[in-house]
Amino acid sequence: MIRFDYAAFSDVGLVRKSNQDAGYASSHLLVLADGMGGAAGGDVASSVVVGHLAQIDDSHQAEDLLPLLKQQLNNAQEQLVHLVTQDPELAGLGTTCIAILRTGNKLGMVHVGDSRAYLLRDHKLAQITRDHTLVQYLVDHGELTPEEALHHPKRHVIMRNISAAEGPADVDTSIREALPGDRWLLTSDGLFDVVSDETIEHTLQTFPDLDACGERLIELALAGGAPDNVTLVLADVVDDPGTGSSYDRGPIIVGSAAIDRTKPTRAGLSAAGQLASLAHPEQSQTTLDVTEEAPRRRWIARIAVSLILLLVLAGGLTAGYNWTQNQYYVSVNNGNVAIFKGIPQSLGPLELSDVYQETSIKLTKLTPVAQRRLDTPITRGSLSEARKVVRDLAAQQILAPANPDQQPSPASPEPSTTRQDTNPDSQESSGDRP
Repeated sequence: MIRFDYAAFSDVGLVRKSNQDAGYASSHLLVLADGMGGAAGGDVASSVVVGHLAQIDDSHQAEDLLPLLKQQLNNAQEQLVHLVTQDPELAGLGTTCIAILRTGNKLGMVHVGDSRAYLLRDHKLAQITRDHTLVQYLVDHGELTPEEALHHPKRHVIMRNISAAEGPADVDTSIREALPGDRWLLTSDGLFDVVSDETIEHTLQTFPDLDACGERLIELALAGGAPDNVTLVLADVVDDPGTGSSYDRGPIIVGSAAIDRTKPTRAGLSAAGQLASLAHPEQSQTTLDVTEEAPRRRWIARIAVSLILLLVLAGGLTAGYNWTQNQYYVSVNNGNVAIFKGIPQSLGPLELSDVYQETSIKLTKLTPVAQRRLDTPITRGSLSEARKVVRDLAAQQILAPANPDQQPSPASPEPSTTRQDTNPDSQESSGDRP
């Protein structure tokens, strides 16, 4: 068995006034999005993409990795269309995206734009993604050399992205194998535009600790002038003996999707920071309050984004509440495995879920691995998917042997009390809410 050790970092840089990058890292999902559109809402676009992808942060069947990733990006694009329809001033927003979804040693990857994925394997660094830029197109067709492309004035012209466009997102996809010892780096152009691949490779090799490695890469970008936001997601592929001591620090969210998205650059009083304050005196403040720069319309968009990403700011948004009631998750109720309808959150006194069906599967009768899996709710986007989780857990029940020589055997679930029906595989009754 293998697992991800992971970390994520983001810095607004020494020139930009707001952070339009977003990053997400967990044991199953890595995401990097670099928003575009400036005042038109690049931070909104990157947050929306991260929010949608975060909904599939779980273990899935290998054959479902790419369909799930593409579907969530399509959903994100539809959400951006909706936001622009509500506020035409957001027209022009968009974002790059790299996402890796892991199940076991299989990795599903989607990529669009000029953010990059690098892989350090056997002490050699390789760029895995190919930029969707004008200069890369010209290089591919022999009209520019790679060296000329590095300094071409059109090197940041993006030809494909996630935006408020109709139709499915046009992304590159691939399935890869994760090998112990691999180190993955997802990064926005704020890093590789100012730090050479050779220096990135040396840093990835030199710092075994992910946090120290990430901090060093940010420092290098700042030392290089950091004219853009700098965001990176790191993940090490390591052996997991399955003893229950698996490294899992919970999801890490950075940049525009994070609660502290107005956090200033960490350059502070460093030489790079002082030089930047001389060149850009408007950036010399100790904090960067983007809410003072943006008109009130940005707050409306942020509320919509928070509904997707955090699932706790629904407030009076009826559409948001209705969306939560079409979600399901599996957790524990009265000591038994149960299916809940809604999401495992609350808004003050308002609970956003209730028990849909309680089974006779006792938590204490599950294997230790299955019990640990239920330490946090297992979210799913449909009732059928939630019932599949229940069946998987049922197969992990252990019955006490009738005599010392009898071996334990799995047992099947027998629903004890339900809100709608008594069979986890039956169809919803006509009285169910849509």
